[in-house]
Amino acid sequence: MINKRLLIRNLLAYHGENSFYDKKESLDLYSRPSKAKFLKHICALANANPQNKAFIVVGIDDRSNELKGVDFFDDSRIQNLIDAYIDNAPQVQYENVPFPELQRHKVIGLVTVASSGKIAKLKRSIWNYNSGNIFLRIGSTSRIIDALVLENFNSNTVQNIEKQSVNNIELTLKGVFDFLNHHKDVSEAQYLVFNEQFVLCWAGQKKVVGEKVFYSRVDIELVNEQVRLFYSYMDEVKIEVSKKAFITTEYVPLFMNGTYEYFALEKNIIHFKENGTYKLASEILFKRPIFESNTIQKIFNRSNSLFNQLTEKKIFSPRQLKQLHQLPDQYLICYLNGVETALERFEELGPLLKNQEDKKAYMKYKEVKRVFRKVNGK
Repeated sequence: MINKRLLIRNLLAYHGENSFYDKKESLDLYSRPSKAKFLKHICALANANPQNKAFIVVGIDDRSNELKGVDFFDDSRIQNLIDAYIDNAPQVQYENVPFPELQRHKVIGLVTVASSGKIAKLKRSIWNYNSGNIFLRIGSTSRIIDALVLENFNSNTVQNIEKQSVNNIELTLKGVFDFLNHHKDVSEAQYLVFNEQFVLCWAGQKKVVGEKVFYSRVDIELVNEQVRLFYSYMDEVKIEVSKKAFITTEYVPLFMNGTYEYFALEKNIIHFKENGTYKLASEILFKRPIFESNTIQKIFNRSNSLFNQLTEKKIFSPRQLKQLHQLPDQYLICYLNGVETALERFEELGPLLKNQEDKKAYMKYKEVKRVFRKVNGK
């Protein structure tokens, strides 16, 4: 198995970007321009590497090569974006890789691009790029070209990097100890071994509701590959373990009718196979809360009033500060009940909450943004 943390360190040894490796400080897949640029780089890397994998490392300072980190990104639909816009689409995987020197909620993103062996090109226009555009990675630049003959230049180099990144017992043990040391402040942190091959670590703050046990601040890592499979600071998660599988069901608290109600969001299953492989499967469970139109309008108006106070930098009372924590929920509820402009207002809310001294509202915002992305299918 490839240890992804070691792979990233080995890639970073190539300080300059090149035809099989790109690095970025962040990755935005929300706006059309950012999606278009991402698709350009994917096409270019696939075409420059028809017989080996290529990589984009996210969360790296472009000048100093320093690990900066990004937020956990659990978008399992990234392949859908690739397939929708690219002919002869490569297989693309985004993985979250934790590093001991980063804050717990930060990771380095690793995008792995595996070419189909055919010329990748846009099949739909997007932003400034036209249908039929072909891109090629030349040195550290992704360029539009008129025609292309696929050639293999990087296979030996990439294969050597992957060989140097193979996991071993020492790295696995170190990964387990790193994980447990990072989670001394939660009520439960442990490791599990599946099929005598896979080591999975998980941690969370235990919470008992009636006869049910939930966990918040849940962190799950597959230590063999040094990949973070799940991270959530705010949500409640139910955990089930069998001999062959590790199952999480995630619940999100939404403020409704004067109290928090919990909604099942998504079930994730990690199934470990006898042949030394594993498979990830997920199922969206979320069912939107339904309100009458006049009630939704009142919620939207109250939310906008609080939003306006934020933009005007007015002083909040203790009661209003509490409402500020609930504001991301309110915009989500409005959007799910047909108020399209609530999504625009929600996007504007993020930078405003980020600048607040109390960071709890911003943490809540980031959790709700994950829900937006999942239920939107984007």
